[in-house]
Amino acid sequence: MSDLASGTHLTGLNKDQFEAASHFEGPLLVLAGAGSGKTRVLTARVCNLIQEFGIPPGNILTVTFTNKAAGEMRERITGLLGSEPSGMWVGTFHAVGARLLRRHAGRLGWDQKFSIFDSDQSLRLIKSVQEELGIDRNRWNPKAIRAEISNSKNRLEDQAVFKQGAESSTEVYRDMVGEVFAGYQEALQAQNAFDFDDLLMKPVELLESYGDLLERYRDQFSFVLVDEYQDTNRAQFRFLELLAQAHGNLMVVGDPDQSIYAWRGADIQNILDFETLFPSARVVPLEINYRSTESILGAANAVIAENVNRPKKILRANRKGGDKIRLVETANEKDEARWIVSEIEKQIHGRAGFSISDCAVLYRTNAQARALEDAFLRARMPYQVIGGVRFYQRREIQDLLAYLRLISNPKDKTAFDRIINYPRRGIGQTTQEHLARWATGRGLTMLEAAERAEEIPGLRPAGVRSLKGFVNVIRRLSARVNQMKIGELLEELVEDLDLIRHLHQEGSEGEDRARNVTELIAGALDFDVALMQTIEPGEKDAFTELDLFLQEVALVADLDGLELGSETVTLMTLHNSKGLEFSLVFIAGLEEGLFPLGRAYAEADDLEEERRLFYVGMTRAEDCLFLSWARQRRRAGEFTYGSLSSFISAIPDELLDHRKSSWLSQRSPGFYSKSFGLPNRDRKMVNQENEAFHRNQEEDFDMNQDSPGFVLGERVIHGTFGVGTVLEISGFGRDVKVRVNFDSVGEKKLLLRYAGLEKDWP
Repeated sequence: MSDLASGTHLTGLNKDQFEAASHFEGPLLVLAGAGSGKTRVLTARVCNLIQEFGIPPGNILTVTFTNKAAGEMRERITGLLGSEPSGMWVGTFHAVGARLLRRHAGRLGWDQKFSIFDSDQSLRLIKSVQEELGIDRNRWNPKAIRAEISNSKNRLEDQAVFKQGAESSTEVYRDMVGEVFAGYQEALQAQNAFDFDDLLMKPVELLESYGDLLERYRDQFSFVLVDEYQDTNRAQFRFLELLAQAHGNLMVVGDPDQSIYAWRGADIQNILDFETLFPSARVVPLEINYRSTESILGAANAVIAENVNRPKKILRANRKGGDKIRLVETANEKDEARWIVSEIEKQIHGRAGFSISDCAVLYRTNAQARALEDAFLRARMPYQVIGGVRFYQRREIQDLLAYLRLISNPKDKTAFDRIINYPRRGIGQTTQEHLARWATGRGLTMLEAAERAEEIPGLRPAGVRSLKGFVNVIRRLSARVNQMKIGELLEELVEDLDLIRHLHQEGSEGEDRARNVTELIAGALDFDVALMQTIEPGEKDAFTELDLFLQEVALVADLDGLELGSETVTLMTLHNSKGLEFSLVFIAGLEEGLFPLGRAYAEADDLEEERRLFYVGMTRAEDCLFLSWARQRRRAGEFTYGSLSSFISAIPDELLDHRKSSWLSQRSPGFYSKSFGLPNRDRKMVNQENEAFHRNQEEDFDMNQDSPGFVLGERVIHGTFGVGTVLEISGFGRDVKVRVNFDSVGEKKLLLRYAGLEKDWP
């Protein structure tokens, strides 16, 4: 790397990075390969615009895809400038959209205090609309309907457009979804709420419908910079086009080889067609990878070169040499998981400077995590799973957030319905139905109706008292919102509800829930509106701290919960790994039908996206990459025989180190060859070999009841007692018993057919 400029923000950039960062006016496409320093280029260009060209920070809009990335970018820019870039907008598409809607929602029929519904809340509302319309939820899956509505919004199609021409199997289905879509949008507006897709669609509607707003924001954002452009969908593309096409000062950074979100509406053509939309665009490729070793990058380049729909480019490694990629064959998912755990132990003990926090295990489907978690638990190795139940999705947290949403937005019926009887206050289903009918008949919100509960015919006195008590809590805290910090408000709410005592009554699980509530309060006490950067200084009086706290919580992405640097192994799907890097990366489950998924063969574009996903996973690795596959795997409750993923055939043999798990090596020496399972191998012969192997190993895998399947001195695993040694075997058939000395609890005598024992493979 050479020092090409005296400015600190441009110091140390290579030639291509410098060209991109020093660009001034006009469209710019930066094709940034994995590990090529794109974040550094983005931040350097922002600083260059401010310091060298005198552009006010308030005239710069920088859009990213995660809150974490936005925060890190702002920190880097602040560090390079030496001060906060006051007035600059940095955020995700959703955060920028929410910010615009906070200012102008009134033009669309909402007010500034709107709620933001997450996927769970929107699904509840869709179910409610189906019930009101008499649409059978067993016949018409609410999740499928929600997906149709989401996809339609991301294509900028409202309910009317959807009914006219949405792609679906039948006209009956299209009409049904259109009916739910219309009812769902009416319900959202009645509750003064937007869902996540509205945060993308409605800002476009604002700019297209109101010329004064379009002119205002075009003038304000005279420079627009976008990260991860290959992942933009139709709504995001249109938003950028509206803002930037007139002045043309749009910088997009992305890599077509890392476009992996078509299933979420992302359109790879947005980046491939950028030069068509902006013919004068300068194109700068960043082709030096500073992350991975030469061997890892060589393998990744060979894999992605198989794709046709991509610009031809070769990413070059700055780090020469490196270990071969280890490709490991295992017996089944349990053997695979145990091999991964044992290999991590070997690596961190055998390599200086490595720790378990440097390791990540990636997989294609969430279901693969179960066997991996079992292995990590048994080995007592700490791990974190990304993409599981997130903190803000936990029941007790959602309950408290519903209280806060109702305090902020009294029209939020979804919040009201969730908490009206939580904690239990004797308000049954019949009372709620009476209340809902009476409120609807008088055009009142649920909260307004509950406030007048004594007027509702048929309500028992106890129900009236409970409703009035609930309203008093909400109204009293609503009146104090402007005088209280959000942390103090939350503390008072939890105390009013006596929530901690209620949770402790639920036993050990309740104790965990109580700790989560305490953690939420701690986070609220630390909440600092000044750090949000979502509103201009002069606008702060328009919103309460509660409004902004709820917006911040609603916009938190899955990956924002990742604790990088914590002393744990990270387990996640390949999709969730995007943008991250680890010294040691394991990619599990490389079998045909699992990765690539079997359905990917139906369309060439789908198969190319699966290959891009593999490329993304491979390029997360800095120093070592391990690939594993299993001959047998339980999927959807059934065992399937596996063959090696066809993706592996693209990797040059000199870059691979072929291995078997130690257990498999002992059972079937010499069985493996690299060509096993590849398309150019006779598939019938492969299947015959697989079936023969599994017939020979049935006793080991399934423990036939007529045979003990174990020998004295063998190490075994029990789901409750852990690992132990077989001391005695007695009985026959269904009455076989084993005596096992467990490491943690001592000796136990077990009836084999109920014990669920497994071999503790080496």
